[in-house]
Amino acid sequence: MPNPLLLFAAQIVSIMSVLLLAAGYMKSDPKSPSARVFAVIAVLVVFYLLSGMTGQNIDSSFRIDLSPISLLISLGTSAISGLFMIYCFLVFQEQQRFPVTLAVALGLQVALDFILSLLNLSEGGGLSGGSALLATGMDIMQLVFVGFAMYWTLKGWRADLVDDRRVLRWFIIGVQGALIFSVVFVENFLLVDGSANNANKQAVIVFAIALLTLAMLLVAMRFDLVSLSYVIRKVAELTEEPEPEGSPTFDIESFNQAFREGQLYREAGLTISQLAKKLSIPEYRLRSFIHKQLGFRNFNAMLHEYRVEDASQALSNKDNHSLPVLTIALSVGYQSITPFNNAFRQIKGVTPSEYRKQHLD
Repeated sequence: MPNPLLLFAAQIVSIMSVLLLAAGYMKSDPKSPSARVFAVIAVLVVFYLLSGMTGQNIDSSFRIDLSPISLLISLGTSAISGLFMIYCFLVFQEQQRFPVTLAVALGLQVALDFILSLLNLSEGGGLSGGSALLATGMDIMQLVFVGFAMYWTLKGWRADLVDDRRVLRWFIIGVQGALIFSVVFVENFLLVDGSANNANKQAVIVFAIALLTLAMLLVAMRFDLVSLSYVIRKVAELTEEPEPEGSPTFDIESFNQAFREGQLYREAGLTISQLAKKLSIPEYRLRSFIHKQLGFRNFNAMLHEYRVEDASQALSNKDNHSLPVLTIALSVGYQSITPFNNAFRQIKGVTPSEYRKQHLD
């Protein structure tokens, strides 16, 4: 059996670290949707940690009774994986719309988990038959949600122009994602019941959460929570850095001449490394230039700006009134209509078809 006092201390460290992270994030950017989702996640994680102090394997001196709100805790903790998926989407998939299918799946998973919790209470603990199979399906769905969160965080790694954001991606995946995935897997597939036989495994989970949440807090303090928010949500303040002696001249005018007038942005699947080769400059210099001189923190965001501007000119041209929107999307570098529609709506506030109608009628 783990030391009761040490286990209790780990619980307190975990709870305080999570709440401080959420408070710092909310204070730095209270209007940010991602900050609000993170705050909700933090509260639900606290619920999960508190529920771990209710088992029979907990020393009576530190055991608490949360039976009046057990259903609320069960509902909240089952939603953590899905909310983490939404959080990563909000942070790293800007100019995109959250997939409706995943939104429906999340709502269904939380609702079914709540119903299963009611059945579990009515049956005096333990599910059997179809209910047990359904519960396993919901557990797997939670793991899938964390998988999507990791995928979105990794997606566009090469396109990110801000060094701190690139570090943050690994921070998100390596700590939060892996932790949530591990806890969901252990809790739902390795711990059979709440007996003392699980005490050591549950203690390992608590100690791991304490260490990793404390590490997250220290890293956030290293970033300075205010600047961390700007790293995530804002275009960083533009600053000039001296170029090494002997470096070829490269400014906004020369970039626009090559990129805009040469219509390099129209190349489908263009990456920042490919563009650097076409412009004959080191990739690290191009990253720095696009971020600091042009004000973009993501290479794909820059591509969207140039492509949408080009497309909007074509859509407002009366000579192109019969040209399909898909043809215009393909001509400016998009490989399908969906990302074009999403980017256009995000930048212009209307769909391409609505934009054309407004400017041609």
